Amino acid sequence: MKTFVKVGIAAAVSAAALAAGSAWAQDANAQAQNAVEIRQSIFKLMGWNMGPLGGMLRGNMDFDIERVQLSAERMSALAPMIPDAFATDTRGADVETAALDGIWDSQDAFNDKAAALIDALGQLKEAADSGDEGATRQAMGGVGAACGSCHDDFRAED
Repeated sequence: MKTFVKVGIAAAVSAAALAAGSAWAQDANAQAQNAVEIRQSIFKLMGWNMGPLGGMLRGNMDFDIERVQLSAERMSALAPMIPDAFATDTRGADVETAALDGIWDSQDAFNDKAAALIDALGQLKEAADSGDEGATRQAMGGVGAACGSCHDDFRAED
């Protein structure tokens, strides 16, 4: 085979490899962006349901046991999704996120905090179902503390 043909084939193979690598990088970034959007969706819904509880605890809203029960039920469905939503390591991707690298450096600690939130939500559901306002308020505080604990260690400040 003549040299210029070999060079042409090598250039074509190199171009294809670069294109494939570029497509993979775009695909990896698209996957990372999707993971970030899913995480943000879960936390947006968590916040939407936590907001009234915080308002009740601060005295900005009247205590409403039915609202507490509804929020606890909804957040109890969302919280187990948190570890799964962080299965995709987005550290090297070109995405905007408040997730700190420690999530993937300390996956067990992160998952333990997610489990603590799930437990706190179970306690909130139990307290709210009992109708005991004092116990419910205490359990609401426990949910807030569980959320805050994870934010302290694994979320960048705004």
